[in-house]
Amino acid sequence: MVTPAENKLFIQALDGRTHKIPPLWMMRQAGRYLPEYREIRASVPTFLEFCYSPKLATEATLQPIRRFGFDAAILFSDILVVPDALGQKVSFEQGEGPRLPPIVDAAGLLALRSRIDLEKLNPVFETIELIKASLSKETALIGFCGAPWTVASYMIAGRGTPDQKPARLFAYENPDLFQILIDLLVEASIDYLERQFIAGVETVQIFDSWAGVLPLTEFERWCLKPILRIVEGLKVRVPHARIIAFPRGVGSHLEAFAGHPGINALGLDTSADPIWVSRNIQSRKPVQGNLDPFALIAGGRALDESIDRIKQAFAGKPYIFNLGHGILPETPIAHVEQLVARVKSA
Repeated sequence: MVTPAENKLFIQALDGRTHKIPPLWMMRQAGRYLPEYREIRASVPTFLEFCYSPKLATEATLQPIRRFGFDAAILFSDILVVPDALGQKVSFEQGEGPRLPPIVDAAGLLALRSRIDLEKLNPVFETIELIKASLSKETALIGFCGAPWTVASYMIAGRGTPDQKPARLFAYENPDLFQILIDLLVEASIDYLERQFIAGVETVQIFDSWAGVLPLTEFERWCLKPILRIVEGLKVRVPHARIIAFPRGVGSHLEAFAGHPGINALGLDTSADPIWVSRNIQSRKPVQGNLDPFALIAGGRALDESIDRIKQAFAGKPYIFNLGHGILPETPIAHVEQLVARVKSA
């Protein structure tokens, strides 16, 4: 029996089907490059209130679908709702990004909840239900969470940092304490993603934005193993769960993810070599991404040539067109329209 989800091009690609014209969506497709997004963002005092406002978060999710007809919508939220639901206060400073009370010792860890407060995240699940009811039958719905290493880097530093120095030092100097935090985030992520599936998402993406900064041993301990534990734990609870892993900047370490049967597809950052990926990864897993967000800002011939190179490299195997990271606020809408037309051309 074919389910409604399996009729969607995006889901078919995740399941290993090849399309002459690949399905398309963009990371951060709901965001500041859209004037309609800026309008509703201005109506809410803080970004976290925006994330916890189901009607507004639903509207933000649907705006790029209405404009561009993407094949998938991604839940409008933030990876830091997880530490917020673990009892670590999260705020967002205008122009400066997230702020959290840094965890610097065992006392900071003990101040966290022993399990994620899913009641606090009910607005997120309500948003999923509202989005699901509003999407066309052709459009898939993606949920997500941050990977434990990336989320932990914010929790330790109390903010975003260019090299994740506070978390890296903490992991070296206090490995047992850091393991406790990672374990807590693994279980919290499983609980959170399970509830997203119950609410109506059809796939989830695990974002490990800072995976590429670690040497091999640390990468395996703090990035690879925790993500695989989430995948395995989620599959036990939601056997039909489709999961995309996006370990940014890991290069050839993508092969470690490609070998895991629970991962349905792998996201590619801008630095990934499409030819190498086609030969070594795409033969085992569907892949997604790789377009440089700056090529999208540039537009014109540079954008067309970038799109064509990627389409050519991944042709003949399952692929989802996307960026190698999130769309940037200064991106012209006309260039997004150019991208959609180019990708969707035969």
